[in-house]
Amino acid sequence: GESGAGKTETAKIAMQYLAALGGGSGIEYEILKTNPILEAFGNAKTSRNDNSSRFGKLIEIHFSETGKISGANIQTFLLEKSRVVQCAEGERAYHIFYQLCVGAPPALREKLNLMSAKEYKYLRQSSCYSINGVDDAEQFRIVVEALDIVHVSKEDQESVFAMLAAVLWLGNVSFTVIDNENHVEPVADEGLITVAKLIGCDIGELKLALSTRKMRVGNDTIVQNLTLSQATDTRDALAKSIYACLFEWLVEQINKSLAVGKRRTGRSISILDIYGFESFDRNSFEQFCINYANERLQQHFNRHLFKLEQEEYIQDGIDWAKVDFEDNKDCLNLFEKKPLGLLSLLDEESTFPNGTDLTFANKLKQHLNSNPCFRGERDKSFTVSHYAGEVIYDTTGFLEKNRDLLHLDSIELLSSCSCHLPQIFASNMLSQSNKPVVGPLYKAGGADSQKLSVATKFKGQLFQLMQRLESTTPHFIRCIKPNNFQSPGLYEQGLVLQQLRCCGVLEVVRISRSGFPTRMSHQKFARRYGFLLLESVASQDPLSVSVAILHQFNILPEMYQVGYTKLFFRAGQIGMLEDTRNRTLHGILRVQSCFRGHQARLCLKELRRGIVALQSFIRGEKIRKEYALVLQRHRAAVVIQRQIKSRVARQKLKNIKYSSIMIQSVIRGWLVRRCSGDICLLKSVESKVILINSL
Repeated sequence: GESGAGKTETAKIAMQYLAALGGGSGIEYEILKTNPILEAFGNAKTSRNDNSSRFGKLIEIHFSETGKISGANIQTFLLEKSRVVQCAEGERAYHIFYQLCVGAPPALREKLNLMSAKEYKYLRQSSCYSINGVDDAEQFRIVVEALDIVHVSKEDQESVFAMLAAVLWLGNVSFTVIDNENHVEPVADEGLITVAKLIGCDIGELKLALSTRKMRVGNDTIVQNLTLSQATDTRDALAKSIYACLFEWLVEQINKSLAVGKRRTGRSISILDIYGFESFDRNSFEQFCINYANERLQQHFNRHLFKLEQEEYIQDGIDWAKVDFEDNKDCLNLFEKKPLGLLSLLDEESTFPNGTDLTFANKLKQHLNSNPCFRGERDKSFTVSHYAGEVIYDTTGFLEKNRDLLHLDSIELLSSCSCHLPQIFASNMLSQSNKPVVGPLYKAGGADSQKLSVATKFKGQLFQLMQRLESTTPHFIRCIKPNNFQSPGLYEQGLVLQQLRCCGVLEVVRISRSGFPTRMSHQKFARRYGFLLLESVASQDPLSVSVAILHQFNILPEMYQVGYTKLFFRAGQIGMLEDTRNRTLHGILRVQSCFRGHQARLCLKELRRGIVALQSFIRGEKIRKEYALVLQRHRAAVVIQRQIKSRVARQKLKNIKYSSIMIQSVIRGWLVRRCSGDICLLKSVESKVILINSL
């Protein structure tokens, strides 16, 4: 869809849906939290969209054998680097700059020497500092929370914010003329001092990197002072490179977080959210690349919905009315043809020492004016007839943006920084350097080395993306913009119709109505519906069975066609067979359920009979064991009772014996005492008798 049609929001809804279905491992929450980060660092306000994606992304979500999300990977395409240093009136740079200026806590503001957005030259080129209905401070809080969730440490977060502040302060670096040749040097003001502090470099080395250029002549190295325009370009190139490297580093950290401990199984669903077709009042190199990508995607759409459809009909011998559609092959050839395509001519002109935007425009008019999709305009402009309409491109800045030059002086400056992020950026830039590219400021044999041109690199990325898409089963979501004012409830019929026509939606409807959208191989059709046959077929080959099914259900000949390997049906025809199949299966299931119920009841009866017998046996065994235990206890009790009674009897006998002895002893004593009293009395009488007698 076009810019502002809702592609990013639709992609987020698709991600939420997949996360809801495949969630459970926790990784889905991390995947969803990548959206605020990528939007903050990769989206910006444009004249047509308050949250326009200024980069493309392919989110590949991996699933386990059980259908749960096991990890993800994000690939990005063509970040609009120029927006860091330049944006049109009414537009904004990337959201994160404004969020940082408004939402940073006091301690961080003091550490980074942050000011309001209006104080930075890069941000005040446009008078737009806020977006209606958007709280940048709250969005900054959400971004910090998301960075925590994807395991970006607090130290790394501070480094990220320091790089953002350094980019803003770079824009405030000014230059002063030092001689009659317009050579300049940076002013050692607050901007320069703050940049040196934030990236961790020597302020003297920073001044040299921004105002001089080392050149190698033979074995000698000479230092050339830069003019004001050259120094400004160098400063802006450094700012753009720092931001682009920071964006790539963040994506890399996100991918590490989403892939930690996650095993890939080959099962994946990918969501491609790429910039929409753009046509502004002034269209530059970014729109050139974006619209080229859209042409490629449109051809992929045409290939799958028109070309492959028609090729399949022809291969299977189907007689049908061919549907004509707008093929954008000519426009793609205009971009990709070698050696006289737009991209080839752009790369060729970018390598020339004296190449300029004007010479590039003239070369296009010289070689491409005969192409029906190209028209040369006055000055430095040209028009391309895209599938979505004509777009006029202004070649101003084309060569510079395509070269995307960052001198080795700047890379060496970053590598000498004490902060770890600039060192990583420098290492990545050196590793990406591929071949020397001669620019307008540099002579052959100079000290500068440059990676592949932006257009060539983007073309390669796009080619790899197309290969990836060709290996998958594609599903297309067409986003239609109801109006150009981002207003709800406003529906412009002409705009909507134009989008439907340009995107090929009307042709899709036409091919669906005139074609055979439902198809099934003979084998699959026979397997799926063969049980519905009331009579057996003499030949059991899939084709004979399939034809017999069609005749049995009186499907009209014009509603289907029999191909060499497949059956093709008009829209809605297979639904009748599916209804009959579902009703039959429902009846079969009812019979099966009744039979299974009967079988289950018989089984239950047998089980119950067995259970009763088993229970009676168990109860008898239990009672017998209990009786044996009771009997044993009874016998033991009798023995115990006998012993106790015997003991009691013996004790009682002992007590009686003791008592008897005591009684006997008492009686004997008494008898003895009584007897001894009588003896004494007798003796007394005798003594008295004796006494009397003596008298």
